[in-house]
Amino acid sequence: MRYHSFKLSASFLLLFALGFTQRGDEQDVPVNTKNGGLFLPDGFEATVVVDSLPGRARHIAVNDNGDIYVKARFADKGESVIALRDTNGDGRADIIKRFGGQAKERAYGTAMRIYKGYLYFSSELIVYRYKLNPGELVPTSEEEVILTDDHAHGMHEHIAKPVTFDDKGFMYVPFGANSNACQGDNRIPSSSGMDPCPILEDHGGIWRFDANKKGQLQKDGVKFATGLRSVVALDWNFADNNLYALQHGRDDLLRLFPQLFSPWQSAMLPSEEFLRIKEGTHAGWPYCYWDQMQGKKVLNPEYGGDGNEVGRCGEYEKPLIGFPGHWAPNDILFYQGNHFPERYKNGSFIAFHGSTNRAPYPQSSYFIGFVPFKAGQPSGDYEVFADGFAGVDPIVNVSDAVYRPMGLAMGPDGALYIAETEKGKIWKVVYKGNKQKFAKTALVKMEKRKSMSNIRTPDIINDNLDKDKPVAGGKVYSVYCSACHQRNGMGDSQRFPPLGGAEWVTGDKERLIKVLLKGLEGPLEVKGQSYNNVMPQHSFLKDDEIAEVLTHIRSNFGNSASAVTVDEVTKTRSSLDSLK
Repeated sequence: MRYHSFKLSASFLLLFALGFTQRGDEQDVPVNTKNGGLFLPDGFEATVVVDSLPGRARHIAVNDNGDIYVKARFADKGESVIALRDTNGDGRADIIKRFGGQAKERAYGTAMRIYKGYLYFSSELIVYRYKLNPGELVPTSEEEVILTDDHAHGMHEHIAKPVTFDDKGFMYVPFGANSNACQGDNRIPSSSGMDPCPILEDHGGIWRFDANKKGQLQKDGVKFATGLRSVVALDWNFADNNLYALQHGRDDLLRLFPQLFSPWQSAMLPSEEFLRIKEGTHAGWPYCYWDQMQGKKVLNPEYGGDGNEVGRCGEYEKPLIGFPGHWAPNDILFYQGNHFPERYKNGSFIAFHGSTNRAPYPQSSYFIGFVPFKAGQPSGDYEVFADGFAGVDPIVNVSDAVYRPMGLAMGPDGALYIAETEKGKIWKVVYKGNKQKFAKTALVKMEKRKSMSNIRTPDIINDNLDKDKPVAGGKVYSVYCSACHQRNGMGDSQRFPPLGGAEWVTGDKERLIKVLLKGLEGPLEVKGQSYNNVMPQHSFLKDDEIAEVLTHIRSNFGNSASAVTVDEVTKTRSSLDSLK
């Protein structure tokens, strides 16, 4: 893969003007009103099936009769699945029902697949299924529990349970790993990685199960592949009978190793890996990551790497394609239909949900990509198939994006369905052109969209959003805080809590100082929403830097709390040191 920086020509500037509007206080709707706001290749058209859904949306599936099943992003007990039906043929859902699931779920509940007449879906810890009886929108069959994750999960970032199936009755389920690189303590920056990594015994891989057996635990399955930190996009390709997955790369290269990585490198690395997975595959996590710019797998710094050293990494599986860092590929669909032009047959559509931690550069991806395949291999560079979801350019904060694509499904007529997470909007994409006369010239305008700031390689100087903006405490915030909590302090609504209006920020100063000095792990509630992630300790910062950055967050993002002094930080640090 080659990635280049682009200077915008006048035609590209015109494209910017036509394609997006800057997000204001009250206006966040894309200027483009065709195709439900999406940009598509010539000949394709999109209609909006539903504008928004209660519980919003993650993965989706479409039944043989056109009924749509959506995995809710947020769900109470008995409301995990959203069922949609169009009864009058106008293309819009006019019946919406909710059912399924046994517990209140966080944002990571995912998976929605139809396999051999059954509807499979998952929460964070459980894979369920229903028998789909002909004509029924909401199943009357009994809800069955196929798989339960019986591990203790105090904190686990990658706990989702995506699923896919082969042609022999097997179900494949990833078990994600809860760290960047198998550190002994996730809260301690730049701590060494354990070697060998014990996490790989029961996480950081993909397991194979009997798709028809109820009540399974992980021990009832077979470890199919390992060395995979986090997989959300997973699909079986029936054209070559292989499993394919996209791995989310690790985070925090700049925050944990500022002596080794620049902000630009941390924004671009490590790659999101598109992998063909065979039984016994080892993709290299936690020891290695793929650098798409160097075209090689290199050692993680937790294992002595410096960003260039290969070491043991040459022995692990190489990706088919290395996409830029933090693009968050969250679904993949190998297209088996006949409705689209022949060049799309057996190729893979990929939903890039969008980065959260590219600061100080604009957030990236937020589009549907397509990779053409021939004879089981990618036959060309990736393409932009659908763009315009974010509705703003540049995407400075995750919360600026109007829509974030997530779920992909093919309908019985070969149409492509796309679901997004922020509102729960769903599009149906069809082809209206002449399939026999489809030409690559139809893709020219989509190729130009690679020059948009959400897709292009950022210019190391001109795209740096912190350029010429020195603010007391702001530099420390940009390097160590904004990757998670965002430049506007609003977090990302799923993993990282907001700082604006949060009592954790505006309340007890000593408690806030301790969070920075000690880190924080485990569940907590912020502004009525639960979060369960790791906040690394930042005791390596000087007392004056801690005072400045905490004063910065207590006086920005809508907060107006009092300043934190250097003496207060020094006193709190001393009290913690005395307890060691």
